[in-house]
Amino acid sequence: MENENKMGVMPIPRLIMAMSLPMIISMLVQALYNVVDSVFVARYSQDALAAVSYAFPAQNLMIGTATGTGVGMNALLSKSLGEKNFEKANRTAGNGILLAGVGYMIFLLFGLFFAEKFIAFQTSTPSIIAEGKIYLQICTVLSFGIFGEIMYERLMQSTGKTIYTMFTQGIGAIVNIILDPIFIFGLLGCPKMGTAGAALATVIGQIAAFILAVILNQKYNTELRIKASHFKPDRHIIGRIYAVGIPSILMVGIGSITTTAMNKILNGFSDIAASVFGVYFKLQSFAFMPVFGLNNGVIPVIAYNYGARKRKRMLQAIGAACIIASCFMLVGLILMQVIPEPMLRLFDAGDEMMSIGIPALRIISISFVFAGIAIALSSVFQALGRGLFSMLISFARQLVVLVPAAYLLSLTGNVNMVWWAYPIAEIMSIVVSLGLFAYLYKKVISEIPE
Repeated sequence: MENENKMGVMPIPRLIMAMSLPMIISMLVQALYNVVDSVFVARYSQDALAAVSYAFPAQNLMIGTATGTGVGMNALLSKSLGEKNFEKANRTAGNGILLAGVGYMIFLLFGLFFAEKFIAFQTSTPSIIAEGKIYLQICTVLSFGIFGEIMYERLMQSTGKTIYTMFTQGIGAIVNIILDPIFIFGLLGCPKMGTAGAALATVIGQIAAFILAVILNQKYNTELRIKASHFKPDRHIIGRIYAVGIPSILMVGIGSITTTAMNKILNGFSDIAASVFGVYFKLQSFAFMPVFGLNNGVIPVIAYNYGARKRKRMLQAIGAACIIASCFMLVGLILMQVIPEPMLRLFDAGDEMMSIGIPALRIISISFVFAGIAIALSSVFQALGRGLFSMLISFARQLVVLVPAAYLLSLTGNVNMVWWAYPIAEIMSIVVSLGLFAYLYKKVISEIPE
């Protein structure tokens, strides 16, 4: 433990590759299985695809709650390691796992008592409500797998062992992809379960990833040695975790509210329009998930060097994150502009879905030009304990600009006009992000001695 962690000494370009590449690969695998999941569901029925789309905001909030708690723990744990405070690092890990258990209980209760009401708020079609309820109930009631998987993956990320998170997420995705057609269509002697089968495949994959993450932590994460005493709630540590984590959770919560509101707006045109919106979220993950993987690798690097008071390394990491994130988003933009029709064909799109979907993908993807840098800067805010900045940007982008703009544009009676709300909101986001980073640089980063 007396040796310097690689996050403090390895050249930044090589360090970011070492930290982020496994996460980027695992996130791409996650994006792949998200798309495959919806592809199978779409081939089962269009009602099933709509049901999964309507369930997405709640499912996303659940994953965001686990991820936000993990981000808060990650930042504090990495900073503690940078300060060589190993006891605090272990207590942070124990409290993070404890908080994951609390998060699971909340969504267990939501799934049992509120799943049907949530779907019914967005659509009045009885068959879609029934499909959505069972899908969402299974995903929430058995969500201990995703909460455990994310928390133990963040423990490995905090100490720079991101290669192992590629294995855990990979095994989860593979299990899900294999089980999807078997459970959905009733292959190999299994009963035909439709959307319920898709949900079961998802949670079984998450549980498999959780189990592997625990095993890998026990075997390879030697910088952390968590004992029973480390699980004792520590108000100071929990407060520090949630100082970063709650803004991150609220950002996802804001996103879930936004998605629910957009589903409601689009349902005013048709359930097909809402399905197109759901398909877009699956497809855009190929651009956004690698950027999130990059962020997961960069956050501990910035936090560690912040704790170690190494300004030059912090700035190098920030610059590299912005450039790489922009490149990923540029690739996503090009693909959605050039081949939207083949993308939609994956989801068994008919003529109506094509007529709505092709303009949707082309218009929304214009926002990718601005999104990469804004997302990279949000990781800087989180790593430096300023998660509130990220929350404010997300709030302004989605609830102040995006939803009102989408509603006003929907009054034209042309669904294609609604998609322009995304580029409008993203321009606002990049302007505010750059302004807050300039403030943070002046007040915090520039005060660190060379």
